[in-house]
Amino acid sequence: MLESLYAGAVADANARQELVSLSEIESLASTATPSLNAIEVLSAGEFVKVIAEIKRASPSKGHLATIDDPASLASVYQLAGASAISVLTEQRSFLGSLQDLDAVRSAVSLPLLRKDFIANEYQVLEARAHGADIVLLIAAGIDDKLLIRLKELAESLGMIAFIETHNRAEVEFAASIDAKLVGVNARDLTTFETNRNLFEELVDLLPKDCIKVAESAVRGVEDVKAYALAGADCVLVGEALVTGDAKALVGAFSRIGKA
Repeated sequence: MLESLYAGAVADANARQELVSLSEIESLASTATPSLNAIEVLSAGEFVKVIAEIKRASPSKGHLATIDDPASLASVYQLAGASAISVLTEQRSFLGSLQDLDAVRSAVSLPLLRKDFIANEYQVLEARAHGADIVLLIAAGIDDKLLIRLKELAESLGMIAFIETHNRAEVEFAASIDAKLVGVNARDLTTFETNRNLFEELVDLLPKDCIKVAESAVRGVEDVKAYALAGADCVLVGEALVTGDAKALVGAFSRIGKA
C-alpha cells in the first residue's frame, strides 16, 4: 500500500511538472512569503500543542468528511487553539490538493504542514511555493540518503522537515540526523492497525531537545492525556476532529498539560 501511495503521488507530481516546470516552481518557492518559525511555535509553553489536520479520507477508513471549505475549517482550528495545521494534499486516497493548501494559507497565520507522500525535490519545492512551513518525510517510504537530501532542501528553503517514524530503527535514524521535529505514528502502514503504546515505547530514544509528536490513535481527550504523560510535545489529530466537534476537541486537547 505504501509503495502504491508513493507511486501515485509521484505520478501526480510529474503531471503537475508538465504544467509548471522545475525552474518555475523553484522561482515560486524562492519568492514565496517567508516561512513561519514552526519550531518556536511548537516547542513553547506548558501545554501539549495540537497539529490539527484537514483530512477528507484515508486508505484505512475511506471517506471521513466532506470538507468543501478547508479555509473555514482551518479558521475554526486556529480559533480553538491549534498551534499548527496539517493539510493533506494527496489526491487519490486522501482527496486533498495543493489548492487546499493555498486556501488554508490564505485563511490562517499558523504554521502549515504539507502532508503527502514526498519523494523528490519537486514536491518539496511545491510545498514552499504553496505556503508550507513544514514538510512531511516518512522514514518508511524513502531511503535514508534521499530523506537526508530532501530534509536539507527543505531547510535551505526555510522549512522544517517533519520526520515520521514507526519503529526503533527509524527513530534512531531520525535522532542521528539531528531531526528537530519527529513524529511516532501509531498506525502500522502495512496493516493499518494502531498501537497507541508505540509512542511511549520509542520516545526515550529521541534527543531531549527535539519536538516529539504523537500521531494516530487519538479518539478523544484521554488519548491525548496518555500521549502527554508519555512525553509528547505535540499531537497530530485528523480523524477525530473532522468526524467530531472540531472546535470543542481542539480546545480540550490544547489545554492538556505536558508531562
